Amino acid sequence: MIYLIGFMGSGKSTIAKMLSEKTNYPYIEMDQAIEETEGMKIRDMFAGKGEQYFRDKETEFLKNLKNDVVLSTGGGVILREENRALMQEGTVVYLKAEWETIVERLTGDTDRPLWKGDDSEKKKRFDERLGLYEQAADVVIDVDHKTPEEITEELVERLK
Repeated sequence: MIYLIGFMGSGKSTIAKMLSEKTNYPYIEMDQAIEETEGMKIRDMFAGKGEQYFRDKETEFLKNLKNDVVLSTGGGVILREENRALMQEGTVVYLKAEWETIVERLTGDTDRPLWKGDDSEKKKRFDERLGLYEQAADVVIDVDHKTPEEITEELVERLK
């Protein structure tokens, strides 16, 4: 089980797909799987049922994972200690991006419920999560100024 963690925009989905091809583990996009199970978009879960409801669904999803997969997690999965503990059963890879990289990648993205509001709010959320990503990670990969191919190659090497 390989869990990719990191702030939104750090490249988890892209790297998970590429890593899946290299490891022959199936790839799962956690947010997408939760949307399919719930029959609604995450932004609608946030709006209609609240963030807590969505966080409960993340924990439930992690508890029900059975087979070896490459899992692209949601950026906030590390907020719960229980989730961090569940992920320790596999290898946790932190795709570490600087704030400037995240802003550059997410400018104009309207699909992420927590990428709304003013920049100081977003930066605060980013800063609050950094320590949790570091704490949860078995492997840390810096993603700034690297292509997805370079990141995937580095990750494959580090996982050996």
